[in-house]
Amino acid sequence: MIALQIKNTRQFMSALLASEVFDEFLLESAELQIANTYTIDGHVNREFFGDDSEKPEYELSKWSELKPVCYELIKGKNTPVSFKFIMCVAPPRKDELLPDDLRQIVSSLVFILKFKEGHITITTGAALSGFTLDKSYKKIWDDYMKRFLDSVGISYEEL
Repeated sequence: MIALQIKNTRQFMSALLASEVFDEFLLESAELQIANTYTIDGHVNREFFGDDSEKPEYELSKWSELKPVCYELIKGKNTPVSFKFIMCVAPPRKDELLPDDLRQIVSSLVFILKFKEGHITITTGAALSGFTLDKSYKKIWDDYMKRFLDSVGISYEEL
């Protein structure tokens, strides 16, 4: 897995909070340290929806649904002390990226986005549901994340 340091924090924050650039991802969790500390669990409470046919399609909330909440917490004249978002690709995208033999073993492809002391880092990772000697999923995910950032014009430095 890789760690990437974002070169332009302002541009990245605009892409994250004021555009649709990251809307394809799901939010597993968020922790924001501003005047108070806020923690958001991105796991969907299915009981909330009852028998409604409008139940979300994934176990995790879409970033597009929680982005306005995070934006409202972050915006203001003071810079956050820190924040951390754990995000992952939606299952259909994961299945597009991985070969058939890895789809069941790799349960999610994630990235951890951290802001602290004015710097943003992205660290890629994966959750596995079993053991495999095939580590190609790491390179596939790392390469995808770099291509994704390149495609939306976000510059970074590999740490």
